[in-house]
Amino acid sequence: MQRILTGIQPSGILHIGNYFGAIRPIVEMQGRGEVFVFLADLHALTSLQDPARLRDYSRMAALDLLACGLDPERTVFWRQSDVPEHSELMWVLSTVTPTGLLERAHAYKDKVARGQSANAGLFIYPVLQAADILLYDADLVPVGKDQKQHLEITRDVAGKFNEAYGPVFKLPEPDIPENIATVPGLDGQKMSKSYGNTIDIFMEQKALRKRIMGIVTDSTPLEAPKDPEGSYLIELYRLFASPEQVEEMKASFRAGGTGYGHYKQQLFETIWSYFAPVRQRREELLADPDQVDEILRRGGARASAIARDTMDRVRTAVGLR
Repeated sequence: MQRILTGIQPSGILHIGNYFGAIRPIVEMQGRGEVFVFLADLHALTSLQDPARLRDYSRMAALDLLACGLDPERTVFWRQSDVPEHSELMWVLSTVTPTGLLERAHAYKDKVARGQSANAGLFIYPVLQAADILLYDADLVPVGKDQKQHLEITRDVAGKFNEAYGPVFKLPEPDIPENIATVPGLDGQKMSKSYGNTIDIFMEQKALRKRIMGIVTDSTPLEAPKDPEGSYLIELYRLFASPEQVEEMKASFRAGGTGYGHYKQQLFETIWSYFAPVRQRREELLADPDQVDEILRRGGARASAIARDTMDRVRTAVGLR
């Protein structure tokens, strides 16, 4: 059975880009193999130095993932920081990782260009990411097309280690769903907490409506026909609506006589209805907070057992045994 692994960074409130890009694919993979999902709170430290917020975000991310359908009976679900072997393996891997490989990382260059502090943690982020994956002998790692380089770096690092110390690590393969498009944000860029253009999954009704009404549109008058191609509104609507509903909206765009405000209201109502069962499940989890703690504790115990076995192999290979 294939082992599938992914992590969610709790550096902010989860949004619909996270849902369609990572959470829903994970939920759909349950039963297809051994699924491992961790809260990447160590990674979050590269951009979040507020302990109270990090605790809150980690808690909310756990609630949100469980509410969205992550099943702890079919998935190993844990906090990264509860398994110290992540950090230990990162250090060992860093000793075989060429700095030139890290300098070529697109994510690092993009974040620095956008004003994030160029700290050492951000620079060696891909090494910790490699440790996260290799620690559990993952066969498949779900990634978007824009994240493929992350896994290529992991494979390079594993290859360098194996060249130096023997065949300790298997090389994971990317799992790139072809039918998952990049989710546009309010401004048309990829939806990202870093860009401040997100639509959060569990927003209050009034806040969600206000956020949807803030989607950037052009100045085409109400009565004039509108071009549906490349419209952020339609691209977002496509995620929640049936193909027939999408075609109806596109035809309405071309016909004219309807303003963007009407389409935004339609998008708002569709999103609100889509996440109604998920909101109900989240309320049930909030009413029993000990349940979430126990799920993470059990998941951490299962992850730790595997991580310890891997580190025994690594320590022996490098001479620490």
